[in-house]
Amino acid sequence: MTNDLLAAPQTRSRAVAAAPWIGLGVAVLLIAAAMLFPLLSGLNVHVRWFPPLHAQWMPRVGPGTLAAIVVAILAMRYAVDLAARMRWPALQLAAFGAGLAWMLSLATVDGAKGLSAILETQYEYLRTARAVTDVGALLRDYIAHIPLDSPDNWPVHIAGHPPGAVLFFVALVHLGLASGLAAGMAVTVVAATTPVAVLLTLRRLGAETAARRAAPFLVLGPAAIWMSVSADAMFAAFAAWGLCALAFAATARRPAATAGWAVLAGLLLGYCVLLSYGLPLLGVLAVAILLLARRWSPLPWAAGTAVLVVLAFAVSGFAWWEAYPVLVERYWVGVASNRPFPYWVWANLGALAFSAGPLVGAGIAVALQRARGLRFRARDDVVVVGIALAALATVLLADLSGMSKAEVERIWLPFVPWLLVGTALLSHRWRRWGLGGQIVFALAVQHALATGW
Repeated sequence: MTNDLLAAPQTRSRAVAAAPWIGLGVAVLLIAAAMLFPLLSGLNVHVRWFPPLHAQWMPRVGPGTLAAIVVAILAMRYAVDLAARMRWPALQLAAFGAGLAWMLSLATVDGAKGLSAILETQYEYLRTARAVTDVGALLRDYIAHIPLDSPDNWPVHIAGHPPGAVLFFVALVHLGLASGLAAGMAVTVVAATTPVAVLLTLRRLGAETAARRAAPFLVLGPAAIWMSVSADAMFAAFAAWGLCALAFAATARRPAATAGWAVLAGLLLGYCVLLSYGLPLLGVLAVAILLLARRWSPLPWAAGTAVLVVLAFAVSGFAWWEAYPVLVERYWVGVASNRPFPYWVWANLGALAFSAGPLVGAGIAVALQRARGLRFRARDDVVVVGIALAALATVLLADLSGMSKAEVERIWLPFVPWLLVGTALLSHRWRRWGLGGQIVFALAVQHALATGW
């Protein structure tokens, strides 16, 4: 009996120590398998040149290489310790500034075109945004231009998204930011605010220590490669600030403040529904935040406002519920019909591990272990486990829907920071070495591959 009692804690201790290694191993295995399976099997998975990413092999160095290396060295040496001891306002500013520097240095490995070239392509929003002279007409005619057999069908990204995405770029054009470089800078600056929103959300939910532990991973990592050049990075920022506003609403002391923050959350999250057909899945994270705050009073305000945003677009000519079936039909007529679901249902997770970085697996594994054993040492643990697992559930729902076969390294950017919250559960040693691994991985991917988004 005594031996059994002694063995149980030792077994639990070994399981705790093994969890991050198992999670990291799964992430690395998914990355390797997703790359090697098409090569070894000869299966055409219908993605450009370097599955599971929409990328091609292109080793290079460029103008931003030196700056990226400098940021990397400074981050590996100081980020974990500084995040733990900086004053909170300074940490917010540092998160924004370091994230912006990291994204710009990686993007400019390809020079200025690293910020401008992708947004200038025929598939993106900017060209269409420059041609928009009547927003009302755009909304009224939007659905008619989605089908492939339409005589004047939308480019792939515009057809694949509600009009909120192109309207963001219409706004940039009217602000004088019509060039690819100017729009790329605007998207990058907006994207750099995403970690700030996530950190504020964690702190508002009573998990400031966890926010500080996760901060370096929210700011520095391979997701920055896609955050500088993809409109999905802007989606991620809108989503993060919407969820942040909901956390403020759920923890506000006065009813008026609750209502005000909840209305703001509804405006932002409602607009997210008009940015991407996949972002209604943010509802999973929204519910998790309300559960963690143990307060449901913001829900009617937030949900009601979000519905009003969607209805306002419907009154103006674009009904989301009418557009989505048309989009589904175009999706399955196009390349998606050729992309094998039995491969992409797991290779998508490999692409996500590229974007979030392999350490995301370690954080999720520890979160699953804590949830399974109900091993919550503090309020921080409850918040981190709740958010990380809600983000995991969101990703799995998106994956199983079959509407995200390939290209998820950018499509799932709105979910990546919430998954990375799980890194706060890792030990100090894991976080210090893990951050270095994330940064080196990002440098390797950016300098070896031309990612195409």
